[in-house]
Amino acid sequence: MAIVSPCYNEQAVLPLSIPRLLALLSELEQIHGCSGDSYVLLIDDGSRDLTWPLIKAAAEAHPGKIRGLRLARNAGHQYALLAGLEYVTNRCDAVISIDADLQDDLDALPKMIAAHRAGAEIVLGVKESRTVDPAMKKVTAAAFYKLMKLMGVNLVENHADCRLLSARALTNLAQFPERLLFLRGLQPLVHGRIATVHYHLSPRLAGESKYPLKKMLSLAWNGITSFSTVPLRLISWTGAIVCAISVVFAGVALVRTVLGQTLPGWASITVPLYLLGGLLMLSIGVVGEYVGKIFVEVKQRPRFLVDEVADDLLP
Repeated sequence: MAIVSPCYNEQAVLPLSIPRLLALLSELEQIHGCSGDSYVLLIDDGSRDLTWPLIKAAAEAHPGKIRGLRLARNAGHQYALLAGLEYVTNRCDAVISIDADLQDDLDALPKMIAAHRAGAEIVLGVKESRTVDPAMKKVTAAAFYKLMKLMGVNLVENHADCRLLSARALTNLAQFPERLLFLRGLQPLVHGRIATVHYHLSPRLAGESKYPLKKMLSLAWNGITSFSTVPLRLISWTGAIVCAISVVFAGVALVRTVLGQTLPGWASITVPLYLLGGLLMLSIGVVGEYVGKIFVEVKQRPRFLVDEVADDLLP
C-alpha cells in the first residue's frame, strides 16, 4: 500500500501531518492487513519554503516508510499528484492519494481498502459535508459540480482527489498521455468498477488552502474543455438562433420597405452589429481554447520534471 500526498509550501502542516501518516501506516499494517512494505510518498511541487528539507529529513529518519519526490518547478496540483502516481506504479498493490493538509478523514482510508478488497478497482472519497469550508468555497464547489454536470462531464459530486487506485487502475492510467490533465474526469475511463466512501471534512491542520477561486475556475474550464464538446455545440446553436432571428428581421424590414414604413435609425444598425461582433469574438475565443489544447498536446512536452528523489531505493 502506498499513500501519495502532493505538497506545495506546506512547511507549517508537514510537522503535524507526517506523524499522523506514519501512525496511519502502522494501523493499516497491524489492524487492516496491509503489507509491511507500505509507505508514504510526499511530492514537493516546487515549494519556495522548507517543504523539501522537511520531506528529506523525514525520509532519512524513517527509511522505507517516508519517501520524497521533488519536482523541478511548480507544475500544479494535478501534475504533482500524477508524478506521485507514476512513481508508485509497479511499486505497490494499491495507492491512496490524499492532500497534505489532512482535511480528508483518515478513518475513511480503511473503508476504502475494504471496498477495494470487495472488488472495486477505484474507490472515491466523497465529502458528506463542507461545514469547515468558507462560504465562498462552498458556493464555488457547488457551482463547479453543477457546471460540470451541465456540460456533460461525468463526475461524482463532492469528490476531490482523495481516492484509491488499484495496481490495475494505475497501469491503465499510465496509458493516458494527455498533457492537459483532469484526473477526476479520467476515472470512469480508467476502470468501470468504482466504489465510493463518504466522510466528513475536517479543519485544516495548519497553513492555508493552496486552491483559491482562480485555480478552481481554471480547473473547471480545463475539465470542461478536456471532456466536453458542449461549448462548441453551443456556438453552433447560438449561430443557428441568431441566423433565424436575422431572417425574421430581414423579412420584417422587407415588408416595411414595400409598405414605405421604414425610418432611418442608428439603433437598428449598431445593435445588430455589436451583437454579432460580440458573438463572433466569443465563438473565436471558445474555438481558440480547443485549438490551444491541440497546440499543447502535439508538442508532447513533459508534464512534470523530477529534480530529486528521497527514498531507500537509491544507491
